[in-house]
Amino acid sequence: MPLNAILDKLPYDEPFLFVDQLVSIDENGVEGSYSFDPHAWFYKGHFKNRPITPGVILTECCAQIGVVCLGVYLLNGKSPGDRGPIQIALSSSEMEFYVPVYPGERVSVKSRKLYFRFHKLKCEVKMYNAKEELVCKGSIAGMIKPLPNG
Repeated sequence: MPLNAILDKLPYDEPFLFVDQLVSIDENGVEGSYSFDPHAWFYKGHFKNRPITPGVILTECCAQIGVVCLGVYLLNGKSPGDRGPIQIALSSSEMEFYVPVYPGERVSVKSRKLYFRFHKLKCEVKMYNAKEELVCKGSIAGMIKPLPNG
């Protein structure tokens, strides 16, 4: 499956799409990147005169690249019903944060599949900044399956 085809299947759009590019993907993991728009809505008021990217947005970026993109890849071609639109739901996340991400910064996310069974995908994710410093890491799990009659 071409990498841009995976991006086309994501159930997100601006301003809540946090994937710019996928670098690599296989049945065991994915790597991708995102550049944070310095004018994004979530920087207003977080924090006064010194905005940083909220942890929940960093977690969402990790989930979109590290879990949802991988889930789309894993579902593709398993059965004819798996090729249509997907439904997703976050089931758990546990993240640790180390350095802030400022407006305009580009990050990369590396994800490793821990398991995928009964439509539940759990991954270990790590986010790095342009200096290759570890921004955050943790585990994220979600339910990913095709929409009925999709």
